Amino acid sequence: MIRVLLADDESLIRSGIAAILGSDPGITVVGEAADGREAADLAARERPDVALLDIQMPGVDGFAAIEAVRAASPATAVAMLTTFGRDEYVARALDGGASGFLLKASPPRELLAGVRAVAAGGAVLSPKVTGRVIEGFRRRRGADAHARLDTLSPRERQVLAQLGSGASNAEIARTLHLAEDTVKTHVSAVLSRLGVRNRVQAAIIAHDAGLSETARD
Repeated sequence: MIRVLLADDESLIRSGIAAILGSDPGITVVGEAADGREAADLAARERPDVALLDIQMPGVDGFAAIEAVRAASPATAVAMLTTFGRDEYVARALDGGASGFLLKASPPRELLAGVRAVAAGGAVLSPKVTGRVIEGFRRRRGADAHARLDTLSPRERQVLAQLGSGASNAEIARTLHLAEDTVKTHVSAVLSRLGVRNRVQAAIIAHDAGLSETARD
């Protein structure tokens, strides 16, 4: 039986979510709280498997409650349950130690599956949130890759583009009309300036920055 603690300052929301959780014979709600402090007290007493915490609660909000609940009951997995799927909320919750992020508007089967996944030691994001998180990650990687390119000379960028396409030193030499020894020197400089250990890592940066596409043009 999965034992769940539910924290939300709106009693109607708590009742609705508790009813959904109670529809699963493998899940039981062992406590309901209206704020983060009460949630921590209940966690210490009930030792639930999962704590579902609303983000916007008076007094101790959901973010602060993550730490408080985990301190009171270290074995309890925490998932955030909220109306808001803002990227900064997701990042802050996950950085704080939450194992899941579910929207209150999620279909009942999605909510139940999320609770089961978190209780089993997994991590879960509502599908409506996952796409934005992935896209945000891609944007951050792309921005980081472009920032690293600023350390390279125009010729080194050309060499990196070729690395991103998987070209060997000999192939780079033929494409850029350079001596192979010169290419080796450029490759070493690229690896050093980018702060990477090998050609594969350099190729990943080239891909993230879109350079590998230009090498094929």
